[in-house]
Amino acid sequence: MSWKNEVQGIEARREAARAHGGEEAVTRQHAAGRLTIRERIESLVDAGSFREYGRIAGHSQKGPDGQLQSFTPANYVLGIGKLEGRSVVVGGEDFTLRGGSPSPAGLRKSVYAEELAHRYRIPLIRLLEGGGGSVPRGSSGGNGQPRPAPSGDSASAPPRFMSIMQTLGTVPVASAALGAVAGLPAARLVASHFTTMVQGSSQVLVGGPALVERALGRSLSKEELGGTRIHLKSGVVDNAAPDEPASFQLIRRFLSYLPANVWERAPVRACNDPLDRSSEELLEIIPRDRRKPYKMRRILEQVLDDGQLLELAPHYGSSQITGLAHLAGQPVGVLANDPYFYAGSMTADGAEKVRRFVDTCDTFHLPIVSFVDEPGFMIGPDAERSATIRRGVAALCAIMQSTVPWASVIVRKVYGVAGGAHFGPGGLRLAWPSAESGALPVEGGVAVAYRRELAEAEDPEALRREIEERILAHRSPYAAGEAFSVHDLIDPRHTRAALCEWIEHIQPQLELHLGPRSYTLRP
Repeated sequence: MSWKNEVQGIEARREAARAHGGEEAVTRQHAAGRLTIRERIESLVDAGSFREYGRIAGHSQKGPDGQLQSFTPANYVLGIGKLEGRSVVVGGEDFTLRGGSPSPAGLRKSVYAEELAHRYRIPLIRLLEGGGGSVPRGSSGGNGQPRPAPSGDSASAPPRFMSIMQTLGTVPVASAALGAVAGLPAARLVASHFTTMVQGSSQVLVGGPALVERALGRSLSKEELGGTRIHLKSGVVDNAAPDEPASFQLIRRFLSYLPANVWERAPVRACNDPLDRSSEELLEIIPRDRRKPYKMRRILEQVLDDGQLLELAPHYGSSQITGLAHLAGQPVGVLANDPYFYAGSMTADGAEKVRRFVDTCDTFHLPIVSFVDEPGFMIGPDAERSATIRRGVAALCAIMQSTVPWASVIVRKVYGVAGGAHFGPGGLRLAWPSAESGALPVEGGVAVAYRRELAEAEDPEALRREIEERILAHRSPYAAGEAFSVHDLIDPRHTRAALCEWIEHIQPQLELHLGPRSYTLRP
């Protein structure tokens, strides 16, 4: 007796699965400038490293003789591969089958990808293109009633989002929208630590154009509803790329800063950038005119290893800069203000951005380095309507609950309640001679404290300038250091050296905080 026929059946099903939705469907995918799911995975992972799971998952039809007549594969591909030598779980919809809308086996495979990453304690990468549930076309058999769209839930199954939340709290999750992504795939996209889209060919939607037109009577394209111009500013995605390979490179770079899981430390790399490198430019970069902006990113370039920063969500909450970098080879989270946007004020979107960023750094034990020029919460009617104070205080609470080491460098302003969003518990506080702090900036404080005198003055503007100049003349750059309200007042040129020295000192503390945290999903 031999099992040769059964083995041939396995190979026949695998061969059919490798054909995706057929030659015509693959041609349409390529004509739209998009890769198939297996081509995407091969482009992402190290060459030859991918081991696919569930290769014959799907639906087969047999003839009267019991021989295979046709096979429709599940429209989700998953497996384990290597990324820069480290194991990762990779999965994604096959858009050439059902437009990526989940088949029963495909839905089970997508859940298993998350369970696998959680169980093996390795990062999860999702390559998404597809919709959520669909209304069945036709009937299902005996009773003539339509077959319900698969929900993935049953009385004995865990809630659908259980596997999603488990991965968020234990392993890095990176997701890319590589075409139209709607419904459950869109939910999975935002349930990630890092998200990216492809410009011009990716859209993220709660409901597509047909649904929107039927429900709201508005005719809009996918791009108008959820293209990169929408979601780079909405905060749904962190970054966009010009094409799929560039999107994969962003994922590789993001994961290079993170450990495989919360029980491990982030990988420290060799550093060839001198730790005591001094930058003369930093001595003059802050204007003496307090109203003039400057390039905060230029400061970061002069301090971080090789001047490299992977900035996250640069077009969302733009007054706050967040990103990942290295200092002395140690991966760190970087937080800073951008004075070109609302003078660096904390907006509602900026607060959400900071809160999510701090959660991610704390989950994966990345020290946070903050470069502070914070004038306070944004004010005005728009700020009040967007609940800036509520979102800002939520960010402050997340920061106060963080356990990773913090180092903060006050480069110019730190005022009001929002100023606290740049200092972690027990963190190192350094300041430049240009630093100033208080309950309110001088301009706002004068407007409040001298309101009556200004109202009664013949020339209110002249009096305001006189009072402000008098107060500023009595400010000392040494006061904070002399009062020990900062731990050291430093020469700006020596900022890199001071922070690299701090990195060396906190190494034992990083070992103490390994293990899971309660990661809160805040898209």
